[in-house]
Amino acid sequence: MKNLDLLLVHPSGRKKIYQNLSEDFSAIEPPYVAALTANFIRNNGFSVKILDANAEGYGTKETFDAIKQYNPSLISIIVHGQQPSASTQMMPGVGELCKHIKNNSNYKILLTGNHPSALPEKTLREEYIDFVGRGEGYDTHLALLQNTNLSKVPGLFYLENGKLQFGINERVLNSDEMNQMLTTAAWDLLPMEKYKAHNWHCFDDIENRKPYASIYTSFGCGMGCTFCMIDDVFSIGQTQKSRIRCRDPKIVVDEIENLVKNYGVKNLKFIDEMFVLNPKHYLEISNEIIKRNLGKELNIWTYSRIDTVKEGNLDILKKAGINWFALGIESGNNKVRQEVQKGKFNDVKIQDVVQKIKNAGIYAGCNYIFGLPEDTKESMQETLDLAIELNGEWANFYSAMAYPGSELYRNAKKEKIKLPEDIEEIGWIGYSQHSYECYPLSTKNLSRSEVLKFRDEAFEKYFKGEKYLDMIKNKFGKKAEEHIKEMNKIKLKRKLFED
Repeated sequence: MKNLDLLLVHPSGRKKIYQNLSEDFSAIEPPYVAALTANFIRNNGFSVKILDANAEGYGTKETFDAIKQYNPSLISIIVHGQQPSASTQMMPGVGELCKHIKNNSNYKILLTGNHPSALPEKTLREEYIDFVGRGEGYDTHLALLQNTNLSKVPGLFYLENGKLQFGINERVLNSDEMNQMLTTAAWDLLPMEKYKAHNWHCFDDIENRKPYASIYTSFGCGMGCTFCMIDDVFSIGQTQKSRIRCRDPKIVVDEIENLVKNYGVKNLKFIDEMFVLNPKHYLEISNEIIKRNLGKELNIWTYSRIDTVKEGNLDILKKAGINWFALGIESGNNKVRQEVQKGKFNDVKIQDVVQKIKNAGIYAGCNYIFGLPEDTKESMQETLDLAIELNGEWANFYSAMAYPGSELYRNAKKEKIKLPEDIEEIGWIGYSQHSYECYPLSTKNLSRSEVLKFRDEAFEKYFKGEKYLDMIKNKFGKKAEEHIKEMNKIKLKRKLFED
């Protein structure tokens, strides 16, 4: 399609982000926010396409060659990763592509998403782009395509004679507006056969990770954890706390049914910051899935909190095809959790909740963070000991990062703590947990290299542990066990250790 109105580009860069894990072990996730935006724009009468360079495996030059085929009036890159905190690590790939585009054409470029929303002026001044859109971006895209005076475009930042200019405050759609304007994503514009689920998501059938899709059933969070940064997208003017807005359950299940029947999707992720939070919302969706006999067709994973799991609802969730909970446990030490405003879990025993989840036939993917501000070697060991005790079917081990937009980031800037972008040879890729340049926070008690070393050793102890491998073999079979063993052969290289 020549002379396209809007081309949404999802750039590549997986190898730099994940090192050798990028080939067989990480997911290739559809850019759902870009696909929602595409459907919104075409419903307003403009022509739109999506170029997913990440899924296609394109490099910078190949991506630019594909862009030229469309000759778009506006190129938009929505900097949104596989989870919100993964936005910043995309910036090296985004920056490289934007520079190449600007050095070889006059195309107008808009950046939106988590990272640009958190740092609009810095992004404008450092990247080869024309505009930054803060917030969810739907109205920003539409107003630019309608040639609205820049001073009246919602959420828009731009430079005029070197001076920062801002349009008008962005708008956050309420639930009613979402249900009218964002009924589905433009799945027909995506290379659906290219998307691949996370390896652990498919332990039941490790050789069939495609096709795969991910959707939001609600937007926002409002929990206020200091290590998280989603408030900068789901708020107005970076001043209001984000609020949860739920999509209509029937609209959600319509979209799921379309994915199952027309695209053969079995493996599905609910991207919501916290799906298992509001029983009215998640039970309505689950019951609608069951009513339409879709539960047997689905293998869903979603986020939950330890203190929001209700035992009486687990059987319904399981029947709806929800096979995995990603649980934000973060630390095994209560004092460390309190410091980052994560649930104190004072009235809940973590071990009991995880066991109830497992008893319902739902697998536990437990998330842990090493290097939170109050962490010591002893408290990090508490966290690892808890992980081994719980023996979740999967575990994500993170080192604490001061992601742009988070309270940890603002505090680090105030205290003049060096962050990845402050070091020329590291830059934004230092926010990737799996990158060579990974550059986490230090704590009051530990250096950043001590934190990262503990994290990497914890990963090995857990996934090479006899207790874990025996459980995987007994529960999922020999193929899943061998897959884990192959993953264990990959050792991430770390610049911090060389330094």
